[in-house]
Amino acid sequence: MATKTEIRRQELRDSLIIIAERTIAQTGLSALRARDLAKEAGCAVGAIYNVFGDLTDLTLAVNARTFHRLGADVAEALADAPEDPVEQLVVMAQAYHRFAADNHLSWRALFDVERAPGEAAPDWYLAEMGQLFAYISDPLAVIFPDRDGEELALLTRALFSSVHGIVLLGLDEASAGVSTDNIDRMIALVLRQFAGNPK
Repeated sequence: MATKTEIRRQELRDSLIIIAERTIAQTGLSALRARDLAKEAGCAVGAIYNVFGDLTDLTLAVNARTFHRLGADVAEALADAPEDPVEQLVVMAQAYHRFAADNHLSWRALFDVERAPGEAAPDWYLAEMGQLFAYISDPLAVIFPDRDGEELALLTRALFSSVHGIVLLGLDEASAGVSTDNIDRMIALVLRQFAGNPK
């Protein structure tokens, strides 16, 4: 049975995650500050570091929740997708775009979090990312049955990076000429061409 101290510690942890999640969603990762978090949570600044090693650990906890929501959205989109594996990739990629557009600052925090050079993300964090990659690799395995596991893994990450780049540039309205209105169309063109199924 958990002690009162352990219960209070868990309650503070949960509260800090919710506050940080809301802060990131509303004002971005750069707005996350220990003093503000402590004030809203009703605790001392030092109490935050008794629960999380630093603000990066707290951000990773928030990002794990964001990855989980992203994965749920992708899975929901796949449930109504055609059986054609190429069109499944298109549906997933466009669901990724919608999530990024609807949760822009939270989505950016997935990739903007800083870690020390050479420091790997925690296993639970990699597991959430791995689930997202699994959604991509399954139809790729059907499209390219002769690829071995290593090549399929590289292809999965390359495809994710390509879609991510299109979405990132489009939503940021960067100078690359990716207009917001054409993101879904551009994604579909690239994926269908990539898979040898232009439409």
